[in-house]
Amino acid sequence: MDAREHPRADDSGGVVPATLVSDVTDVILDDELLPRTNGRIGKWFHGVIAIAVVVVLIASLVVVFISVISRYFLGRPLAWADDADTSMLVAIGFLGAALTLARGEHLGVTALRDRLSGRLGEVNEALIAWIVLIVAVSLGWSSNKISETVGGQTTSTGLPEIINYLPILISAGFMVIFALLDLLRSKWRAVVGSALILLCLTAAWVLVGLLAPGALPLPIVLMLLGFVITLLIGVPIGFSLAFGALLYFWGGGNVSIALFSQQMESGISNVVLLAIPFFVLAGLIMEINGMSRRLIELLLVGIGRFRSGLRIVMIVAMALFSGISGSKSADVAAVGTMLLPAFRKSKQSEYEAVALLSASAVMGETIPPCINMIILGYVASVSIGGLFIAGIVPAVLLAIGLAVVAILTVPKLSAADGDQTVGAAPSAPRRTPAQRIRLVAGAGAALFMIVIIFGGILGGIATPTEVSAFAVVYAFVVGGLVFREMKVHSTLSFLVRSASLAGMILFIVASAQAVTYVLTAEQVPQAMANALIGLAHSQGVWLFLVVSIVMLVVMGSVLEGAPALIIFGPLLIPIASDLGINTLQFGIVLIIAMGLGLFSPPFGVGLYTACAVGQVPIEKVARPIVKYLAVLGVGLLVIAFVPWVSLALPNLLGFKG
Repeated sequence: MDAREHPRADDSGGVVPATLVSDVTDVILDDELLPRTNGRIGKWFHGVIAIAVVVVLIASLVVVFISVISRYFLGRPLAWADDADTSMLVAIGFLGAALTLARGEHLGVTALRDRLSGRLGEVNEALIAWIVLIVAVSLGWSSNKISETVGGQTTSTGLPEIINYLPILISAGFMVIFALLDLLRSKWRAVVGSALILLCLTAAWVLVGLLAPGALPLPIVLMLLGFVITLLIGVPIGFSLAFGALLYFWGGGNVSIALFSQQMESGISNVVLLAIPFFVLAGLIMEINGMSRRLIELLLVGIGRFRSGLRIVMIVAMALFSGISGSKSADVAAVGTMLLPAFRKSKQSEYEAVALLSASAVMGETIPPCINMIILGYVASVSIGGLFIAGIVPAVLLAIGLAVVAILTVPKLSAADGDQTVGAAPSAPRRTPAQRIRLVAGAGAALFMIVIIFGGILGGIATPTEVSAFAVVYAFVVGGLVFREMKVHSTLSFLVRSASLAGMILFIVASAQAVTYVLTAEQVPQAMANALIGLAHSQGVWLFLVVSIVMLVVMGSVLEGAPALIIFGPLLIPIASDLGINTLQFGIVLIIAMGLGLFSPPFGVGLYTACAVGQVPIEKVARPIVKYLAVLGVGLLVIAFVPWVSLALPNLLGFKG
C-alpha cells in the first residue's frame, strides 16, 4: 500500500507546526481508506484512536521484554507484569477493533454485499452501520454496568479491576462515533429505510411476544438466525458474532446484559494471546526492514534457476514466512508481491502462480507461530507449544506434495523460449562476491528469527508470548541499526497496521467467546458430544474424523478461518479426546481443514486475498488451484488417519496431547 509523503520542515529548516494527533494522522492515513476518514472529524478521531492503540501496543511489548529480562537474568520476577499485560491486551483488542472499524479493515462475507447496487445496496450499507451501532451501544452499556459492579475491587497484585473494562467502554464510544459517521455519509433515505426495517422487526417481535408468546423462536435459535443473516448481508464477522449473542441476551435468555461485555473481556484476558499482536508486528516489520526481500532474493539465487525453481521458491518462501510472521495475510502479501512479478517476467501463468501461492498458504497453517495455532490452543486448552511442534512434519509432508505437483505440471517450453530453463526464475545480473556475501548475511538475519522462535519454544526457554516479544525487538534492531531501512513514516505505518490487524483478530476471539458462553448455557456442546460419540460408536471413529474435517472446511470457508476454530474447536476437541484421539493430532487436522476452506473457491476469504495481491480474477484461479487442493486434501487424510505424522516429533520432545 503506497503511502503519501509529508514534508516535516519548511524552506528555512524550521519545523512545521503540528499537533501530535494531526501529525500522526497525516502519516498513517492513506488514500485507500474508506470515506469515513476523509472529513476533519473522522481524521481526528482516527488519529486519536491510532495513537492510543499504538502506545498501548508498544507499552505491552516493553513490559513483556523487561519482565523476561528481570526474571531470567536478574532473578527478580515482576509480580505485576502479567496483570498489566492482560489489561493492555484487552485494550489492544477493543481499541484496536475501533481502529479497524475506522480503517474499514474488518473482515466479513462480501459475496452478497458486492452484488447489491443502487438503492438496495445503499440500504444494505446503512443497515450494516445500524447493526454496528447497536453492538457498540450495547457493549458500552454492558461495560458500564459491569464497571459499577467491580468498582473498588483489585486484582491479585493490587491493580484496580476496572482497568480491564475502561478500554471496552472507551472503545464502544469510538465505535459509536465511526458508525454514526458511516450513517451521516449515507443517503438519508437509505438511513431511514434501514432503520424502519429494524424497527418493524423489533415491533413484530414484541407484538408476537404479547399475543402469542409460544410462537417466538427459542433464544438460541434467534441468536443463530441473527448471526447468519447479518453475516450474509456483509456485517463484519466480529460484529455478527456479537450481534447474535446480543439477541440471545435481549431475547429471553434470562441472563444479565452485564455478562455480554464480561464474556467478551474474558475471551481475550489471557496473556498468551499477546503473542498474536507481537507476531503480527514481527511479520509487518519484515516487510519494512528489508528482511523479506533479502530472504526471497537468496531463495531465487539458490533455487530459482533450476527446473520449476520459481514454483519451489514460492513454496519454500511461504514455509519460511509462516515460521516468522504468524499472519497469513501478511505472508500472502509479502511472498506474492515479490514473486508474482517474477512469474510474469518469466512468461509463466500468473493464475497458476496465485493458485500455488494460495495452496502454499494452506500448507503454512501448521508452521509455527501461525496465529490460528495460538488461538486454537487457547480456546480449546491444548498445549500451544505442543501444537507448534506437532505441525512441523505435516507441513513438510504437504510441502513435498505441492512441490511434486508443481514440478510435474510445469508447462513445456516452446521454441521461442530459447535456452530458458523450464519453470525457472528470470535471469538476473551476476553478483560480485561482495554482493553475494551481503545477500547471504542479510537473509541470514531473517533466518535467525526462526532460530529465536523455534529455539525458544523447543528448548522450553520462554513462552510463545515471550518469544514473540524477542522476535519483535530483534526485527526492530536489525531494521533500524543493521539495515537502516526503517524510517519514521514506515515505522508509524506498520505500527498502526499491526494494531488494526491484531484488534480485528482479538475482537473476533472476544465476540466468539460470548457466543461460546451462550452455546454452553444452552448445553449445545453436551448435545453435540452425545450425537457425535454415538455416531462414532455405531459407524467408527473414522466417520467422526471425516465429519469434523468437512465441518471445518465448510465453516472455514464461510467464517474466514479463525472464528471456525474458536467456535468448533472447544466443541470437537473434547469429543476427540473421549474417543481416544490425541488432541495435538486432532488440533492439526482441524487447522489444516480450516485452511483448506479458507483458500477454497468460491467463498474462501484467503483465496480472495491472494487474488487481490496478484490482481487476477478468482474465476481464472479456480481451475488451476483444484489440483493443489486435491493433493492437500489427500495429505490431510493421511495426517488424520496416520497419527505418527503429527505425533512423532512431539513424542520425541516430550510434548503430550
